[in-house]
Amino acid sequence: MMNMEVNGTTIQVKLYENSSAEAVKELLKKGPFTIEMKDYAHMEKFGSFGMQVPTNDETITTEAGDVILSEGNLLVIYYAPNTWNFTRLGKIRNLSETELKQVLGKGSITAVLTLADDE
Repeated sequence: MMNMEVNGTTIQVKLYENSSAEAVKELLKKGPFTIEMKDYAHMEKFGSFGMQVPTNDETITTEAGDVILSEGNLLVIYYAPNTWNFTRLGKIRNLSETELKQVLGKGSITAVLTLADDE
């Protein structure tokens, strides 16, 4: 489990079992990771890890709450559907689509990623 602190709210993300999610876990074992995220097309927030992460791309259609790796270096939080070749990193567990949109708000955000205590 990964936590994302955004606008004072902790978003819980259940990570998938793949090499991409494992690489993110390894990064977070070093400590909290802050990522600046921009809004794109009123369907996602995205920000760069600043490095390449292993990909496991497949053609998928996202839904609200999907946490995706795009282009091997972008963390993306979806709050609307999109179909493309992506790597699934995880799924938000503690917020509904409406709650997620409220937390993410409009415009850019800062997300602080940490491993949950159970990792």
